[in-house]
Amino acid sequence: MRRINERKPLVTHIYTADPSAHVFEGKIYIYPSHDEALDVPEDDDGEQYQMHDYHILSMDSLDAPCVDNGLAMAEADVPWVGRQLWAPDAAYVNGKYYLIFPAKDKDDIFRIGVAVSDSPAGPFKPYDHYVAGSYSIDPAVLVDETSEDGKHIFCYYGGLWGGQLEMWQKGYFDPSTPRPSGDDPALGPMFAEFNEDLSAFITEPKMLTILDGNGEPLKASDEDRRYFEGPWMHKFGGKYYLSYSTGTTHYLCYAESDRPDGPFTYKGRIMEPVIGWTTHHSIVEIDGEWYLFYHDAEYSGGISHERTVKYTKLTIHEDGTIDTIHPYD
Repeated sequence: MRRINERKPLVTHIYTADPSAHVFEGKIYIYPSHDEALDVPEDDDGEQYQMHDYHILSMDSLDAPCVDNGLAMAEADVPWVGRQLWAPDAAYVNGKYYLIFPAKDKDDIFRIGVAVSDSPAGPFKPYDHYVAGSYSIDPAVLVDETSEDGKHIFCYYGGLWGGQLEMWQKGYFDPSTPRPSGDDPALGPMFAEFNEDLSAFITEPKMLTILDGNGEPLKASDEDRRYFEGPWMHKFGGKYYLSYSTGTTHYLCYAESDRPDGPFTYKGRIMEPVIGWTTHHSIVEIDGEWYLFYHDAEYSGGISHERTVKYTKLTIHEDGTIDTIHPYD
């Protein structure tokens, strides 16, 4: 039986997208980006996504009203930011809450920044620098406290096209770098480990590999399965599950590994395409059940940069396989 709020916009007074959902202090907190209703032509670099601040949403339960906790952090609060505060995530570590976010620096290069708060709803105070060695978009953080060698804070990130990931293939930023195509190995998300206050990476960022069922890396032309953007990581049954958007074909897919840094093996689709060009999600366990938080552009009539956040139940079987969701059934 579907819950009262399931597959409905959680708020409509502002446009929200890219939801990262967590359970903190017994409540559900959602960390989205904040779309603005702008008359901006759409392009592959995402100029239509001109986000300037973050609002944190929360619910006492899945059937309770969703609350906008107000302005949590604005573009002007961050010394190094030039523009475009895109999809964030959040983490709780050692008594502090951290907002991990991408934004373009003063040179129009996407970097990853971190802000700190004593409350899961903010406000968040940013560090005065971006994370050294970081680039691209869509950070997702896994605080892994169940590994055999103690607690780790892993960061997964990266997106193609407007997210600039392919522009770093030479080891430095070069916007003229050709995109992988055809039988070229597909690019994967980046992986690094944070230090304890999330102010720096303590490992060199590396690109993750996603393999097909025969152990071969997915190809750039395999747009139904290859990585594009929006990584998320959850653990189930001691294994690591990387989920992500395929971008051009608008699927949410997932891959499995015994290790947090892969390699990962492609397993299937989590969700069929939603209304709107982008798809971006998070997966969270609430009261012993699993849920997918996502966005679509149904409420705005399909305007790709005017999105609303929703959630729906996710069925994960004992072997870790996930049933595919058809969002409008």
